[in-house]
This record gives sequence, C-alpha cells and structure tokens, in this order.
Amino acid sequence: MSDAPQSEIAPLLLLASHGSRDPAAQRAVLALVDAVTLALTTISPATLVTAGFIDVQQPDVPHCLAAAEPGRAAVLVPLLVSAGYHVRFDLANAVAQAQPRQVAVTAALGPDSRLTGILADRLAQSGLGAGDRVILAAAGSSDANAVADCRAAGEQLAALLGRPVTVAFIAAATPSLADAVAAARTESPDARVVVASYLLAPGTFARWSLDAGADVVSAPLLVEGEDPPAALVDVVVDRYLTALRAL
Repeated sequence: MSDAPQSEIAPLLLLASHGSRDPAAQRAVLALVDAVTLALTTISPATLVTAGFIDVQQPDVPHCLAAAEPGRAAVLVPLLVSAGYHVRFDLANAVAQAQPRQVAVTAALGPDSRLTGILADRLAQSGLGAGDRVILAAAGSSDANAVADCRAAGEQLAALLGRPVTVAFIAAATPSLADAVAAARTESPDARVVVASYLLAPGTFARWSLDAGADVVSAPLLVEGEDPPAALVDVVVDRYLTALRAL
C-alpha cells in the first residue's frame, strides 16, 4: 500500500456497490466496508468512509456526495469487478452532479492479480482437481469494456492455474454460462466442470450460476459470515490511496 496523506481533512472515501435486494449480499458488502474502514484507521485515521449504491439500495451515490461535508473532496471506489456502464455513465453522471466538489473515480476492482488469487483460493476450497474443466463466470454486461475486463481476469486465472479457463457470462454477454458448461461437457465428457464465480457477493447472479449445470460452483469473492479476504481489502485501500494523487 502507498503512504497515506497526513491531512486533517483527508478526502471522503465513498465505496459504491451495485446494490442488492438479497440480505446476504447486503451483509457481505457491508462487511467489506467495515473491513476497509478498519484498515484505514491505522494508515489514514482522518479518512471518513461511507457506502453508497448505484441501484436498488439507498443511499444512492449522488445523495452521499451531496451529504458530505462542504469543501471535502471525495474518492469514489466502485465495488465492481469490471468497469462498464455503471462506471462510465452512472458514476460519471453522479460526479458531474457533485460539482464543484472535487471527486476522483478510481478504476474498478478488477482485473487485478489479487482478485485472481482469491478466485484460485475459492477453487481450491471447492476441491478443484487436475482433470477438471474450469469456467470463469462473470455477471455479464452489454459494455465491451466490462467484457474485456472479465476476459483479462480469465487470462490471469489461466496463467495462475496453469490450465485453460473459459470465460462465460451469466447474463448480457456471450457465451452464456449454460452454453459454456454444455460445450465443456461435450468436449470433455469424463471431466468435471468447475465454475469460478467472478462475482463480488452472493445474490441473484450467484444463484443463477448454480443453475447452469456445472458440477461445482465456487463461492464469490465475499462470503456472508466470513471476514472479507485481506487481498480484496488491500485492493480497495490501494485504489483510494492511489487516487489521492489525482486530487
């Protein structure tokens, strides 16, 4: 991690997640917010951390920015594994509305080798075997940038595991997860099909991935009732500290 600023008025850290109606997803994301807050107390104690939502839940991001202390700059870290429509349009519009407040929007959480390490750990916990076919399952997006980010994450995972990884999508992009699972079964009828969930938290997409026909589906990056992975907390904190240079 980078050295934190010593200013008494450190910029607000606004953690913006998509939002979910699933209580398990809500609790998992709030646990990540709490873990980031705790991490920053030792390296940047003047930093105020708050959570906002892009959709479904409240408070939304514009409300959080409007409610912040007048004159305090803000760093907005998207709690999203890829940069698509929500980052380039929803969050950009929220920042435009916040003028003249100074706001920096960071990159999404992925692709990042630390997330790839968490995916590999989840697969190991799921009992990944030498002969298994591996599919990385992302939520999916109509935004080509988000799709490219997910394919890059798949390449990182393939390099780390030392085996091919197919990238598939639960919605909005191709190939669909169900089609990728079916193709893997056709190509390797004697192999298990194992899905690496490239999802931030439990919820609707995680449930849909269970219905795609794979033999094993690993847990998402965040698991309700477990401490958020330290590597994920590091990614979020690093995004904040790096963005301070832009303010």
